[in-house]
Amino acid sequence: MPLNLRHPTSDHVPSPPEPWLVADIGGTNARFGAVFDLGQGVEHVQNLLVAEHGGPAAAVTAYLDQLARTVGPHYRAPRHAAFAVATAVVGDEIDFTNSAWKFSRAAVQSQLHLDSLLAINDFEALALSLPRLLPSQIRAHGATPANTGMLAVVGPGTGLGVAGVKQTAHGWVAIPGEGGHATLAAGDEFEAALLTLLRARYDHVSAERLLSGIGLPLLYSAISDVMGVHATERSAQQILHDGIARTDEVSDCTLSTFCSLLGGFCGNVALTLGARGGLYVGGGIVPRLGERFFASKFQDRFVAKGRFEAYLRAIPTAVITDTHAALTGALAAIAQHRAVPQRIAGR
Repeated sequence: MPLNLRHPTSDHVPSPPEPWLVADIGGTNARFGAVFDLGQGVEHVQNLLVAEHGGPAAAVTAYLDQLARTVGPHYRAPRHAAFAVATAVVGDEIDFTNSAWKFSRAAVQSQLHLDSLLAINDFEALALSLPRLLPSQIRAHGATPANTGMLAVVGPGTGLGVAGVKQTAHGWVAIPGEGGHATLAAGDEFEAALLTLLRARYDHVSAERLLSGIGLPLLYSAISDVMGVHATERSAQQILHDGIARTDEVSDCTLSTFCSLLGGFCGNVALTLGARGGLYVGGGIVPRLGERFFASKFQDRFVAKGRFEAYLRAIPTAVITDTHAALTGALAAIAQHRAVPQRIAGR
């Protein structure tokens, strides 16, 4: 996944004097990569299981040991790093919501002998990757998103991430947030019945409550109640499997409703951010749906905003199919921090 960072007045690609380390750390997987040449982007990507390592320092050490063996006698240890983490970043302490990992940035920087260590939210990193994504890393829903203006990304994974990235005179600037916790709205009578049922159980029904890996079983349960169908409890994995195969009526309806609700929510995000350059869907769920997603009502619901339907029809949408895209954003974060001049090469 090459990241094109070039001097605006030259074709020369500046390379870091020492390799950079980039990481995308979630609750289950920690993905690592190295940057030896900015023209080549992130290389030697490796996935490690979080549960098999005591913390990020131990996981990085394991990764770098393998990298040293791969590169051989010309190996140089990284001096600068950026971690994209699946949690809010406030202060020095990073505490993961969906894993036992907790670490101090200062302590890990010292343990790994780094000159600098950035920690950014994983969707901030994913947003920074958007202008750099290649056609091989996405699947567009019609026109390909543009590399200009404002872009947005919504990602149903374990939770629901939302972020934007804006083109400025000083380069692309990420706009992180917690949009996944915004209130979810119904788009038809069936969805209204679902939300009425769920609001009797919860003080607040956010988008993440249903549009996520942790939310799919709840959406399934609510749909079975509204349909009046007795359904046994299912995990998110079972719902995805049975829904894609269309072997279970409630799972099938759950995926259809998921795509419709997601379309309406993404339309709200695009309007709120003014993301006229494009709206991307990331995360681990939608790429698994394949043709089911592109044949769903996602796009119809994305544009169904009354007087602003024409505005939304002009916004391209695409699915990020590359699960390592956030590493590209982590690389962009280091480049910005190190004040490396950059120009985004067009597709």
